[in-house]
Amino acid sequence: MRPHGAGTGGGGVGRRKVGAAAAAASREWMVVPASGPARVEEAGKHAVMARTGLPARDLRVLDPLLSYPSTILGRERAIVVNLERVKALITATEVLLPNTKDPAFARFVRDLQTRVLASSSDQAAELTDMEGESSMVASPFPVPSSSKGHEVEMTKKTTAIVPEMTSSSSMPNLAVAKDGNTKVLPFEFRALEVCLESACRSLEEETSTLEQEAYPALDELTSKISTLNLERVRQIKSRLVAISGRVQKVRDELEHLLDDEMDMAEMYLTEKLTQQEISEASSRAEVEDPSHTEEDRDEDYRSEPDGSNGSFIGYKPNIEELEMLLEAYFVQIDGTLNKLSHLREYVDDTEDYINIMLDDKQNQLLQMGVMLSTATVVITAGVAVVGLFGMNIGISLYTDPTTEEETRAANRKFWETTFGTVAGCVILYIIAMGWGKRSGLLQ
Repeated sequence: MRPHGAGTGGGGVGRRKVGAAAAAASREWMVVPASGPARVEEAGKHAVMARTGLPARDLRVLDPLLSYPSTILGRERAIVVNLERVKALITATEVLLPNTKDPAFARFVRDLQTRVLASSSDQAAELTDMEGESSMVASPFPVPSSSKGHEVEMTKKTTAIVPEMTSSSSMPNLAVAKDGNTKVLPFEFRALEVCLESACRSLEEETSTLEQEAYPALDELTSKISTLNLERVRQIKSRLVAISGRVQKVRDELEHLLDDEMDMAEMYLTEKLTQQEISEASSRAEVEDPSHTEEDRDEDYRSEPDGSNGSFIGYKPNIEELEMLLEAYFVQIDGTLNKLSHLREYVDDTEDYINIMLDDKQNQLLQMGVMLSTATVVITAGVAVVGLFGMNIGISLYTDPTTEEETRAANRKFWETTFGTVAGCVILYIIAMGWGKRSGLLQ
């Protein structure tokens, strides 16, 4: 039998472990709603998945312990943004940001909240103006090719649905003008624009800082080749490669989105939510309307988009707004990449110039080595002559002079032999150098 106290203690340890695991699974999120101040919430992974409709693999993109490339993912109810330091989950009504103490994060949240609140105010003003100018609300449904009576019935149905949706939905409505063009971007696109702007601005600032350091260092290296200057240029080149790779990844991601219309269509969260609510309200209205027969319901179902799972058969949103937004930042990030490419070319040109200078120095050293080797050979020839005369052989030159005249003759022969040997070595050296220059071996 286990004592009661021990059992209680074991239960307490188990509860503490469960509590620690729950605390480890949850994290702080900065929530920026479409209207109102930002707030900090603590939520676990499963709560965020239920809130945004994202699978677990998409949430791993925002994990700070894992290294993922720049990614923008459009899902049914949220947009996953991972651009440099910007990590965000964007829905139709709010933005969820992993809370950090980075000063750049506080600046990003401030810019995001300012942009969202300003756009919300502008949108409210435009909606007020529209109420005075427009007497009907444009239906987001594509006009079906059916009979006139069916069109009148659908118009009445839409008119009854829109007020119900407006009163029950908390998301910002799209401001539609008389010509059908949207004046104010949806909330998710405004938030996405802030994310793109922050990422592009960060990369542009790093590029400008690198340019200010790189060009003077490269110019100094060309004027004076030293170990310190070479180390500075090596570090600059390493930073250049790293920044170029990051900018290239962001550019490739934007290019991928611009080339895929389906991915861009998935990012229209507000429009998908609007159509889904209209479809649900239409279904409720048909159920409550006793005059609707089963055949009418089947005909309406075939003519309306399918909003049961977020996909709308036969309906394709106008992606021109998002395409223009992405193209603007694609041009900006492409300009940053061009700056880095020019800097890379300047580094390569400097390296080529340094290699040419080093090759020239090496050639000069080789020429000096050839000249010294030739001089050594010539001097060796003179040494050979001296060695011949130093042999212990009985010749008349070595006979001790007995008279003054013989002494003078011996001295004259000694100097003649010495100067002849030296002159012969010099002549041989001049001949060798002349032959080397004539043959192109020496400059």
